[in-house]
Amino acid sequence: MRPALVILSLLPFAAAPGCKPMGGNESAQGVQLYQQGNYLGAVNSFQEALARQPGNPDCFYNLGATYHQQAKVFGSTADRQVAEQYYHLCLARNPDHVACQRALAVLLVEEGRGPEAVSNLQAWATARPTNPQPHIELARLAEEHGDLREAENQLVDALALDPNNPRALVALGQLRESAGDPAQAVANYSRALTIDPQQPVVAARVASLSTPGSAGVAVATLPPPAGAVPYPAAPPGPVAAAPLPPGMPAR
Repeated sequence: MRPALVILSLLPFAAAPGCKPMGGNESAQGVQLYQQGNYLGAVNSFQEALARQPGNPDCFYNLGATYHQQAKVFGSTADRQVAEQYYHLCLARNPDHVACQRALAVLLVEEGRGPEAVSNLQAWATARPTNPQPHIELARLAEEHGDLREAENQLVDALALDPNNPRALVALGQLRESAGDPAQAVANYSRALTIDPQQPVVAARVASLSTPGSAGVAVATLPPPAGAVPYPAAPPGPVAAAPLPPGMPAR
């Protein structure tokens, strides 16, 4: 699996609203420090954000993502273990936290625990039978392991649940383009653009594939639909943590 967090990724992540109770901006500061490579400072900021909003899953995810990146940079097994603990704390509070589900899957694959990563995502899909996101993540893992048929099946399942999911449509278009089916790829990309027109690179691929003699052109990795999570990709970096809904108990 391609190890890349936000500072190493070709693609930006989608940020959530700021974690700003009592006027605090620790979470936003932590994201900035993370992007600068100051992981210790980022951890301190995210800890302060968590202290202001105990139980906020975004804060747990941010801490996990920072320790995960720190482990990759410095080769620290202890940091990797801490990252996994924070990811589990995040998912215990929000099982549908897509970035965290992906990050945990990436971490497990990096540790040679691929079957566990797949099992976790399958359990998520079972627990959320109307949510297309687990199928998109399973498709990403399948593609990373070269099982393109399974990847396509998972994306078809995702679109059966949400026919207008731009991320799944772009991902399916990528698979079909790679498989030498430019006509179907264009159909998938065009449908994604109809739903979300703000995808210039996807539009460029449609234009390229629609040009006579374009078949067989090397496939470039596409960015995600605007506001969506990259596909395929390793986990994004930390986000500006969203505040807890009013009345939500801290845990």
